[in-house]
Amino acid sequence: MCGIVGVLAAPGTKADRDVLEDMLERVRHRGPDAVGFLLDGALGFGVARLSIVDLAAGDQPMGNEDGSIRVAFNGEIYNHVALREELSRKGHRFRTRADTEVIAHAWEERGERCLEAFNGMFALAVWDAREQRLFLARDRMGEKPLYYAVTEGGLVFGSELRAVLAHPGVSHEIDPAGVARYLTYDCVPDPDSMIRGVAKLPPGHSLSISDGGITLRRYWDVRFHPEPAVDEITWRDEIRRGLDEAVRLRLGGDVPIGCFLSGGIDSTAVVTTAAKLRSGLRTFSVGYADSPHDERRFARLVADRLGTIHEELVVSPADAGSLLERLGDVLDEPIADMSFVPLHLLSCAARRTVTVALTGDGGDELFAGYPAMGAQWWHEGAARLPRPIRAALARFAGRGHTPEPLRRFLFGLDLPTAARNQVLIGGLPPAAHAALLAPALREAVGGFDAYHDLQRVLEGCQTGDRAERLIYQYCKVYLAGQNLVNADRASMAASLELRAPFLDHTFAELTTRIPSALKLQGLRRLKRLLKDALVDRLPPEIVARGKRGFGVPFGAWFRGPLSSVLRRTLAADAVRAGGVFDPLAVSALVAEHVSGRRDHARILWSILTLELWRRAQRL
Repeated sequence: MCGIVGVLAAPGTKADRDVLEDMLERVRHRGPDAVGFLLDGALGFGVARLSIVDLAAGDQPMGNEDGSIRVAFNGEIYNHVALREELSRKGHRFRTRADTEVIAHAWEERGERCLEAFNGMFALAVWDAREQRLFLARDRMGEKPLYYAVTEGGLVFGSELRAVLAHPGVSHEIDPAGVARYLTYDCVPDPDSMIRGVAKLPPGHSLSISDGGITLRRYWDVRFHPEPAVDEITWRDEIRRGLDEAVRLRLGGDVPIGCFLSGGIDSTAVVTTAAKLRSGLRTFSVGYADSPHDERRFARLVADRLGTIHEELVVSPADAGSLLERLGDVLDEPIADMSFVPLHLLSCAARRTVTVALTGDGGDELFAGYPAMGAQWWHEGAARLPRPIRAALARFAGRGHTPEPLRRFLFGLDLPTAARNQVLIGGLPPAAHAALLAPALREAVGGFDAYHDLQRVLEGCQTGDRAERLIYQYCKVYLAGQNLVNADRASMAASLELRAPFLDHTFAELTTRIPSALKLQGLRRLKRLLKDALVDRLPPEIVARGKRGFGVPFGAWFRGPLSSVLRRTLAADAVRAGGVFDPLAVSALVAEHVSGRRDHARILWSILTLELWRRAQRL
């Protein structure tokens, strides 16, 4: 795991080492163990390494025998041992055990098609000196990030936005459409970013640059090929075997490995599978004292039954407040996910004893485990009600005593299908967040509707099945755009690598063969197939639990111990100086929330996060 940066300068010029060093310093937290550079005319690579495999000899950039192929790599290729053996039989000679070297030789052997052979999470850059060609690629599901910007005659890229912004040729202008997307989705989904002119390489895509031309190509996607003739018992067996192999591959490395354990279905499934394969497994959970969001007892139940070496972290308002003071520096791009705070603090705690932790990320998306997905049938039915009834329901939703989940359900009735579900999981409709923007930014956004992005996303979904289209939307927007970004930034800021067995692409492809009727069966039967497949591994108390999000009690904290932080950070003068939000609208939200008249915790967190990030970046 590493932080990578790179520059391809304009033809006839050379990459600037000083600029590369400045860019790499911005992502040094991702790789504290070593740094390396490559300068070859217009091309420059920089790598900050977190040593996982071949600790002594795996420093980057790394190449083939004659150095004509060089690689900068962030991530893990889990099947690198098998690939090395295959390539060795074809005459390739290796100097290390590192997976980075496998990438170099695989490129030499197969070119762009080498991506098809990789089982892993990655953002990689290949420089082919023979062809004077730069090649970038990102893993299939989007676990590892890669930002880039086209500059005058060249290109800049990096693992994080802050690294790209360190290049003098890159704009520092906040994109009004990026702000609108952020408020709509709680993140800025790829390929866009918060900065004008800076893009994210989408998951499952590659970008090739040679002779001044840039080619963007999708090399993999979530494709559904249901097999209704296969019986449910067979699917359960395949799920067990697939998860076993995915976990086994992710237990490889030369460093201590543990697991995050929330006590939910997905993390418990990963931990119970890992515990079968490795003794003395360390597990880590997080919670809060005297809070309904505290779920440590369920994690403790699993750890006790498996005999893991279990550690618990209790996050207090003071802990959260301390992190808020530097949140703008820790974040790379605004993410309106409150779980960032406990996840980062848990990563810091875990990093004291392990370098890698396995997680349950992806299980809910692939097996349709979110309540919002189960509510889709009800939402579609309610949306068919006569307009006067929907209007009355919308007025009811505007009342202060309406529970937040019901409010979101009712607000979304007049929206397109994909947008209705987005309202349930986060963000605000454009009509709702427009009033929060400063007048100039509101005018710049104009009639822009960020929900049109969902139409663009779903154009890539080659199925008419409603449940499959919903799973596709969640994988592309919620998982890749928010959850995985949140996990990557929170963990890598602590120099901790996270691995997600459910996101093994062969396992994901297995789930696309399962008919949607077995995956999405309504609110009362969320993830029934996965539970039945792993019933012998899951304690009955865990199976019986309903779906619970990774909640954080910021609503109560913003009214109590963190109210002064909230008021100070979102003071009218400070907000006005940024030019993003309307200070009067923000002050009204703060006053209503702190007084207890309305619960605005989610939108206040969105505003707070963006403001802290903007100030830290001096934008």
